[in-house]
Amino acid sequence: MSDPRVVVVTGAATGIGEAAARAFAALGDRVYIVDIDDVGGSRVAGSLPGSRFVRCDLTSEPSVDSVIEAVEEGHIDVLVNNAGGFPDALDVEETSLEEWRRVIDSNLTSVFLMTKAALPLLRSSERGRIVNVGSLAGQTAGWRTAPPYVAAKGGVHALTRALATELAPAGITVNAVAPSAVLTERIRRLRDQAALAATAASIPLGRYQTPEEVAAWIVFIASDEAGFMTGQTVSVNGGRFMA
Repeated sequence: MSDPRVVVVTGAATGIGEAAARAFAALGDRVYIVDIDDVGGSRVAGSLPGSRFVRCDLTSEPSVDSVIEAVEEGHIDVLVNNAGGFPDALDVEETSLEEWRRVIDSNLTSVFLMTKAALPLLRSSERGRIVNVGSLAGQTAGWRTAPPYVAAKGGVHALTRALATELAPAGITVNAVAPSAVLTERIRRLRDQAALAATAASIPLGRYQTPEEVAAWIVFIASDEAGFMTGQTVSVNGGRFMA
């Protein structure tokens, strides 16, 4: 693209979000690194020319509003709702109401709050794009994970379709990417070599995917070439789920 875009990436201090921020910055875009992690967010922003770190609790409406106030250009071209995750793969009986609400808020409510707050600036763009990061866990079952995470990511995919319908008249596209088994630093810390090998063996392609592979799809969905694509969830899961 000829003109740099204004890109906001949530959860960009590490993992998929960091990879997406780096991919957009490599295209010359102005990237806002949004995260609650001061150290990680500052590290990423400091390594990317023209980027800026904005600390945010994405479950707090006032905090989310402060991100929009920090956008100096007066418009947003691309919003990547990536923040989320879950701390433990608990079953239903082990999941407290507090844990349920915390995971739902960080994965789904955050998408609602950030999108709602960003809409005026997205409407000011001539090429508004929203890319939500869902998960294979929100599309199908077959392995143990956290029930609130499954529910939240299923909600992200449904919200993507609802937003796509609502915002199409404004020329804003809304799509999602659904990765699976991404080898982030967090996963490396949480799982031993036996667990990593077992998961890799369960994937038809025989390996984890990298954050950069997910980021490549995020960048494509946000591109001019994907301008006629909206309301879709792109499954990037190594053949773990085929529909």
